[in-house]
Amino acid sequence: MKQYYNDSPIRLIARLLKVSVSGLYDWLRQDISPRTIRRNQQMIWVQIAHQEMKESYGTIRLSNYLQSQGINISQYAVRRIKQVHQLYCKRHKRYKQTTNSNHKKPVYDNLLQQDFKMSHPNQAWTTDITYIWTAEGWLYLAAFKDLYTKQILGYSLNERMIAKLVCDALSMAIHNQKPPKGLIVHSDRGGQYCSHDYRNMLEKHEFQGSMSKKGDCFDNTPIESFWGILKNELVHHHNYQTRQQAKEDIIKYIELFYNQRRIQKGLDFKTPNQMAEDFYSFAA
Repeated sequence: MKQYYNDSPIRLIARLLKVSVSGLYDWLRQDISPRTIRRNQQMIWVQIAHQEMKESYGTIRLSNYLQSQGINISQYAVRRIKQVHQLYCKRHKRYKQTTNSNHKKPVYDNLLQQDFKMSHPNQAWTTDITYIWTAEGWLYLAAFKDLYTKQILGYSLNERMIAKLVCDALSMAIHNQKPPKGLIVHSDRGGQYCSHDYRNMLEKHEFQGSMSKKGDCFDNTPIESFWGILKNELVHHHNYQTRQQAKEDIIKYIELFYNQRRIQKGLDFKTPNQMAEDFYSFAA
């Protein structure tokens, strides 16, 4: 602890330990064995990382995250500290079906058939719409996710669940990635994805449209998984007064946390951005 407190704000450490700043200084002046210092350091590292990762990492991911930061700590030590200090992960809420596929609009065949493993970026994207409640009313979010890097490539927020919502998100993803012809873009059968404007965009860029079977959420698991993460780690812990507040929070979460900092076990404990950077650096 005596070595670590120089690297972290003393008030943060005191708050984590639930002691006064003056009491912490008194404790630091005592003669403590190197072993106790080491254990105290590890306790602080784990508690800070637990908060930084929005209380979402289990033992394996948290220990991998700490090790990636140059901290020498074992999974056993992380597990012990989490148990002793009751550092539990936030729980996910149950999935709720919101797609209205009761229409007679044309639909695409299911090209993925629940095979979400890709060999390179921009081979297949998945997309969907979710909703966020605010005191001003519902806010709808559409997003496109790459199945190889797991990056959120494009997104759009609107108070109305209209075709423009998904078209704006697709435009952002295309602008950011400039994907090749033949890209598979997979969605459910919601009316927005069957709209004339959306289908025209796919045809213009020579993408392949793909759609889930009617009422089968497992056909679009990757983006449903992202909705669960977003709501579990962010949305369910806020009572948004305005749509603008929700928009700002969601954009920061996607751009600054999910894509840049949130490691994933399925990506060999890399972030989505690291996955993309590693692929293109190797390809070069």
